[in-house]
Amino acid sequence: MNKFLKEFKDKGFFYQCTNEEELSNILDKGKIKAYIGFDCTAESLHVGSLLQIMCLRLLQNYGHQPIVLLGGGTTRIGDPSGKDKTRKILSEKEIEKNTSNIKKILGKYLDTKNKKIKPIFVNNYTWLKNLNYISFLRNIGKHFTINKMLTFDSVKTRLDREQSLSYMEFNYMILQAYDFLELNKKEKCILQIGGSDQWGNIVNGVDLIKRFSNKQVFGLTTPLITLASGAKMGKTESGAIWLDKKLLSSYDYWQFWRNIDDRDVVKFLNFFTDLNSYEIEKLKSKNINELKILLANKTTEMLHGKKEALDCEKTAKETFSENSLGANLPSIKIEDSTLNNKFNIVDLIIISKLEKSKSEIRRLIDGNAIKINNKIISDANFIIKKDFFKDSFLKLSIGKKRHIKVQLN
Repeated sequence: MNKFLKEFKDKGFFYQCTNEEELSNILDKGKIKAYIGFDCTAESLHVGSLLQIMCLRLLQNYGHQPIVLLGGGTTRIGDPSGKDKTRKILSEKEIEKNTSNIKKILGKYLDTKNKKIKPIFVNNYTWLKNLNYISFLRNIGKHFTINKMLTFDSVKTRLDREQSLSYMEFNYMILQAYDFLELNKKEKCILQIGGSDQWGNIVNGVDLIKRFSNKQVFGLTTPLITLASGAKMGKTESGAIWLDKKLLSSYDYWQFWRNIDDRDVVKFLNFFTDLNSYEIEKLKSKNINELKILLANKTTEMLHGKKEALDCEKTAKETFSENSLGANLPSIKIEDSTLNNKFNIVDLIIISKLEKSKSEIRRLIDGNAIKINNKIISDANFIIKKDFFKDSFLKLSIGKKRHIKVQLN
């Protein structure tokens, strides 16, 4: 088996391939171009997209050139895959801003200096915006049958549940197939990689290129990831785990990985670090908490740099020290005038955004889960006073894992 495909499997990336044996042969003969698409529905990607990014890194490690397709065009429609309702339609300005931000994030993970393997960034809006509808139907639409399109999960699931599927969304799979055709013509791209929920869309592209130009291309999918708890990768109770420091601090990002369920640690070392399966096998004898810190450091270093990763580890240790506020904890600022005879612990937690529900905060207080400067607060009416701030800071904690510094202005 080709070395790239072998490591792709060893790391747990592999789910399906349209013609694995032939793809392996082609990869053995030389370097290829492969693409992954990212729709720009938010101003950042979150860790739910990280496995696809790691696939692009692995391609580069074996000398292949990745193409990053930023879906400026398809974002205007919205992928129905895995969705039970139509996505919110974004403005042109929002999509352009999101596209630019996501490109910067991807640039942190990929080698952009080596000319042979540096990513080719493309935006499908450049070829989709001027499509002539009649010509598109004649030249491309004739290769698709409604019968087959109705069998794909992205469509079938919605219809089986009797949930609405707009004609706009129904066209998404045709446009994604057309993207593959364009990249095959313009860049000689022969491989599309995506999550397993994209299988139908990818196969459509493979078939379209075969019918349109009689060329062989390939599709390769990765498994969809859930946490051991059953939760969807990328989402937590407190929100999405963004890959953008403006939306999520490096410390909170580090903590996400540090607090991963024990059952997920080895799997995620394979998925989300550059360590190979042989190196990870040797590490299995280590204490699980050591492995979690290794995972947190490796993933944070990749996104935010080595210094920030080490600072986050140091801050985590300081946070549990009775005499330290934790120098690099996420922080908020409140005005001196906020403090009065009515401003209590519940108000402070609401402002900190660690919790939104007052009833939930009171429940946590009753359970001795709230601390200020490492001291338990057991009264929901506890008034926040100026003398709690050491050098204008106090540390607010919920349980063992959520901490924030509050700065007094």
